Amino acid sequence: MFTDLIHRARIHAPVPFAVVWPCEAHALVGALDAAKEGLIQPVLIGDEARIRAVAQNSQIDLQTCQIIPAPTPETASQKAVELARSHHVQGIMKGCLHTDTLMHAVVSPSGGLCTTRRISHVFLLAVPDYTNLLFVTDAAINIFPDLATKQDIVQNAIDLHIGLGLGQPRVAILSAVEVINPKIPSTLDAASLCKMAERGQITGGILDGPLGMDNAINPEAARIKGLNSLVAGQAQILVAPDLEAGNMLAKNLIFMAQADSAGIALGAKVPIVLTSRADSVQARLASAAIGALYARHLAEQKGAF
Repeated sequence: MFTDLIHRARIHAPVPFAVVWPCEAHALVGALDAAKEGLIQPVLIGDEARIRAVAQNSQIDLQTCQIIPAPTPETASQKAVELARSHHVQGIMKGCLHTDTLMHAVVSPSGGLCTTRRISHVFLLAVPDYTNLLFVTDAAINIFPDLATKQDIVQNAIDLHIGLGLGQPRVAILSAVEVINPKIPSTLDAASLCKMAERGQITGGILDGPLGMDNAINPEAARIKGLNSLVAGQAQILVAPDLEAGNMLAKNLIFMAQADSAGIALGAKVPIVLTSRADSVQARLASAAIGALYARHLAEQKGAF
């Protein structure tokens, strides 16, 4: 499923991305592999001596790469944000630094990249034997999101689905049960989010919830439970009640169902590709392609392309 996204990203000119602290082999090789595939134009930000040493050890040619020196991950993050604010880059890619360090610069009240939306993360998962590309959100940033934050989480994921050219998504708001139970707050949030979509407070997607994981993705489970909707049994976006549930769901699919994965943070002025040391080469390329496609979509909306 990611092959098509990678191919579509290759069609266009590479999108400039700030690569923050690529001071280990996996981070540098991942960024330059994406550059070789024509997905991004990397601007490497970090300790120049370490970057060049890693490149030499990995037999990587840096002649065509711009390197911006930064002595620490914190300063590298700040410089990446400055480049995004000045439109020198259209996206940011995490290297070998803690996500918290990068996001601290992104959400800084003075000089960050915040918009009116809360920033949220989406895992994109290609699960064997499941027809649709699954979006799981939020599994990396918002720990215990309240209703207003969930509204932004849902809207960010819908906008990504549409921005990648995948059409109007079917959005399942997950809980432990598919009925409203006042003792389970996530069921109340699910019902509220669906009503918000009916009233135009969330746009672009078809919402249903609360739904259990089984009847969100399995048509037979939905039929047995008597759920008749456009979402039940065929969801494309899975909205978790909190970060712990979302993270466990995504990693179960990756490590137990052998799903190919990619990840991106949304809601800032530019997309932020959050890669992990455990990511495969394919996952890194897919994340870069998604970041490039969505960065181009955002820029086109602003008339920059």
